[in-house]
Amino acid sequence: MPSVVVAQMVVSGALMGLVYALIAYGFQLTFASSRSINFGQGELVMVSAFVSLTLTLHGVPYWAMIPCGMLFGALMGLVIERTGVRLALEQKSEGWILMTIILGLFFFSGAENLWGRDDRPFPTPIPSDPIHILGVDVTPLELSVGVGVLAIMGLIETFKRRTLLGKALEAVSTDRDAAELMGISARKSIMLSYALSGAVAALAGILVSPITTVGPTMASALILKAFSVAVVAGLDSGFGVVLVGMFLGATESLASFYLGSGWREAPGLILLILALAVRPTGIFGKAVIRKV
Repeated sequence: MPSVVVAQMVVSGALMGLVYALIAYGFQLTFASSRSINFGQGELVMVSAFVSLTLTLHGVPYWAMIPCGMLFGALMGLVIERTGVRLALEQKSEGWILMTIILGLFFFSGAENLWGRDDRPFPTPIPSDPIHILGVDVTPLELSVGVGVLAIMGLIETFKRRTLLGKALEAVSTDRDAAELMGISARKSIMLSYALSGAVAALAGILVSPITTVGPTMASALILKAFSVAVVAGLDSGFGVVLVGMFLGATESLASFYLGSGWREAPGLILLILALAVRPTGIFGKAVIRKV
């Protein structure tokens, strides 16, 4: 096979893998502050995409729809934190696992009843005609995914490191008890992390929908891959999810071509199994020694 074809598949797959990285980054945000994960994150991506599509079809300009969709995602993140996570964390139980799954199923059923079961195209002003860069054809639509993912992750990381509110979030992530002794509200920090995670999920839906279409089942195709990226990279790895996401996307593309489309999901599952068996803290994660 010509090397240019392999390069084409690797680049296209890696850009798609950035969407997995963005959803995985949402997992990291909530895990860092509360040691909890929204297992309905995929459904939140899907519902936010449907809401954003509805806004577009009702005449909201594309560039105004993006912040509106992210605001909706942030609000839904707060709803999930309040209804499905807070009480379980206060009782120091693992009930948030089941509650976030139930909320995800509720979102799925609501989407089917409101928008139907059929997949829908997502209109975008970004052109899809390929451009030739260094011997590889890349569409502006694919490039917009990479730019959007890296931009939002960079903004959030800058917010966490340069603002007082962000430093409070980092303090809770490092040591919740010590942060509370210093007057920092752990509850508000957790709320903030879920709001940011929801906004990230909404942006992921907006970015990927013009490529994959919008449908109630789009979550199932994304969430396992994103969770694999989060676990393999490490739930406290920061930008490590970018490298793992791009690697997984490229590997999926190559596996689909060489082995057939039925094997496209295999790389993510294999990576997840290897990570859990060999390095549970993730490639970029750090082992934490807890005093007892």
